[in-house]
Amino acid sequence: MAESPRIGIVGLGVNNRPLVPFLLAEGHALAVFDRRPPRDIEDELSALGVRGDVRIYGGPGYLEDLAETPVTRVYVTPGMRKYGPEFDRLRARGVHLTCETDLFLSRCPAPVMGITGSAGKTTTTSLLGDMLQRDGRHPVFVGGNIGKPLLPLLGAMTADSWVVMELSSFQLDLVEHSPAGAALLNIRPNHLDIHRDFEDYQRAKANILRFQSPDNWAVLSWDDPLVRRLARGMAGRQVFFSLESRLPMGAYCDEGLLIWQTREIRRPVIAETDLRLVGRHNVANALAALAMATLAGAQWEAITDALSQFSGVPHRLEVVLERDGVQFVNDSIATAPDRTVAALDAIRRPIILILGGYDKKLDYTVLGPALAASRVRLVVVTGATREVMRDVVRRFSAIPVIEAQNFDDAVTRAVTAATRGDVVLLSPAAASYDEFHNFEERGRRFRELVMTLTGAQ
Repeated sequence: MAESPRIGIVGLGVNNRPLVPFLLAEGHALAVFDRRPPRDIEDELSALGVRGDVRIYGGPGYLEDLAETPVTRVYVTPGMRKYGPEFDRLRARGVHLTCETDLFLSRCPAPVMGITGSAGKTTTTSLLGDMLQRDGRHPVFVGGNIGKPLLPLLGAMTADSWVVMELSSFQLDLVEHSPAGAALLNIRPNHLDIHRDFEDYQRAKANILRFQSPDNWAVLSWDDPLVRRLARGMAGRQVFFSLESRLPMGAYCDEGLLIWQTREIRRPVIAETDLRLVGRHNVANALAALAMATLAGAQWEAITDALSQFSGVPHRLEVVLERDGVQFVNDSIATAPDRTVAALDAIRRPIILILGGYDKKLDYTVLGPALAASRVRLVVVTGATREVMRDVVRRFSAIPVIEAQNFDDAVTRAVTAATRGDVVLLSPAAASYDEFHNFEERGRRFRELVMTLTGAQ
């Protein structure tokens, strides 16, 4: 007798773990596939308190097992390639590939505000969440690619809730629902080690808009031609934000003020100098959050209070310490060149820059002109991209380069070289996976080393 089809879950990462108890509670039979040994998977499911009909397939051949197991639909963990022979075989059999994000969007009783972009997602999401929490009239849930998955909190949400989600290209890749309120901040090449190419990356990002209805709305960068192109023809009502242009409708900067503009009013909200966020790129993030909060119906006092008091989130131009006239800044989130370019533009002091890490197959030459025009006086390169980064610096500038053996060595050399007035900036322009699990772990290690090497602890 043939085995009845199951629902497949591929990868037990942060996003997919809540799927197991959620789907079991709905009465589904599951098959879990993960590269770890079956015993490790069993231990993790046991720690989650899982009880139910779950088959486990683990080890190096787990994708081959996936291709041969009877499944009706498959929830794929965000950070893996969603193409290749095994997935092609599933698609040929008519198996539906989906993700936890789409399940949440389809089930959430509240309108969701989703934010994506190549840079600025976490800052904008956190700032918008702060605005809505200061408003205080509705329960606020913030999650997605930031913090914890929201699926386990569905039961606490109502139509009266405000839900804010940071959404990565990985999470958007397989969705067939879009948030009721969406923001697309910018588009730059990124994650080309996971996506087929830049076109595939753009397609995934555009999914945040693709399934909107005319009753939905989207906040978009007027300054980014790619964003405007991707948004063309989408159904949601489009509202723009801009650092460079006065807009007939939306959020923009004018003579040092953040402005909210409608057909009826022009409302100055706050001066740029009153923002605690550092850098011109963060002014753009503030404009996006301002537009989203306004469209959501937040009160002006809550919006302006958040704009004047929000100082950012860890690992994003985070000032770790200033000691003996040297400032140490953790920008570990800079996992692509455009983020590092933004960091260089934000800092007005001489810079000792730590560059390099895991190679996401990006074009690092875009760093060259920014380095040549920057205040960088020394670059320390490290990681898998060490030689590429070194060659870019030397090709475009006369800035001295030190080649470090590993991350700890890079930080040590940068701290040793710093003199009064300098900023030691970790803004690697590359991912962290050659030495760390993620950019947060890299940022924490930077903090630890700075505190130890400067004698602050």
